[in-house]
Amino acid sequence: MSKAHHPRRGSHSFWHRKRAKKAISRVRNWPSSTSSAPKIQGFGGYKVGMTHGFIIDYRKKSTTAGQEVTVPITIVEVPPLRVCGIRVYHNTEWGLKTLSEIWSDNLDKFVNRKISVPKEKKEDSLDALLKMDVDDVRLLVHSNPSKVKSIPKKKPELMELRVDGGTIEDRLNYAKELLGKNLDVTQFIGEGQMVDVLAVTKGKGFQGHVKRFGVKLLTHKNSKHRRMIGNLGPWHPSFVLSTVPQAGQTGYHQRTEYNKRILKIGDNPDDINPQGGFKHYGEISNKYVLIHGSIPGPNKRFIRFRDPLRFKGGKIDNIEFSHISTQSKQGA
Repeated sequence: MSKAHHPRRGSHSFWHRKRAKKAISRVRNWPSSTSSAPKIQGFGGYKVGMTHGFIIDYRKKSTTAGQEVTVPITIVEVPPLRVCGIRVYHNTEWGLKTLSEIWSDNLDKFVNRKISVPKEKKEDSLDALLKMDVDDVRLLVHSNPSKVKSIPKKKPELMELRVDGGTIEDRLNYAKELLGKNLDVTQFIGEGQMVDVLAVTKGKGFQGHVKRFGVKLLTHKNSKHRRMIGNLGPWHPSFVLSTVPQAGQTGYHQRTEYNKRILKIGDNPDDINPQGGFKHYGEISNKYVLIHGSIPGPNKRFIRFRDPLRFKGGKIDNIEFSHISTQSKQGA
């Protein structure tokens, strides 16, 4: 006899499935760094697309370890980020509380339009900040979309990057040295290391029960509808439970992918650009990173990186590439 119960269709891991507020992801948790010297814990770039390559399998426990294998590769263009400010926090029982901010003198005009920077900038000295009860130091940085040929926008993305490692005084000195300067991706990560990828997924709009949750079609004998659920549940409780699959927003949700390996950081775009450029993107004109596997979001979406929150392994010293495909994907 068949069972009267079956597992619910569709994951409840992320609920409610609402639209993300912004196309740029928000980092809610930062890992604690074990480094004795201060460093930035994040970066960002624009998703270019995917290709494939042949590498010597670096995974020691893999059945193909040491052999040549083909792997899927995601390309992210990473132009420099500019440091426009420093923000310090105090950790209270209700969360982080902003203590003070320092802004750069030469701000991008679009940053000035986007946020209300105080006209009289507070030039807090290092001694003044050290007298405060500072628990966390963040850099306020913005992207440079005008330096990317394929991104049809001028207004930059503004975000925070945490500085960790060393003492609070070391972090403040490190942050003050970077104020008003450009950050390179190599200041955040190196080849062979792991990162967490945060992005807003591809939006699919308002979709029905079947596409959103994967429920089965009703039988052809059902009158009126096939692509809807059989019923909304029992009479009591007299409300619709959250476990009932219903139509609604699909896609455009923030998602985090943990432990993605950086295979390569490239300087020369000609080594990776296919003839005619990447589909739905164009040609790369800045530094780029190659990531093992896929990541969320459509092409041209701004992707954020973070130091890995759950990774306990080590760095891979050298990853040997025997071939990276530059075949045009225009017909794909």
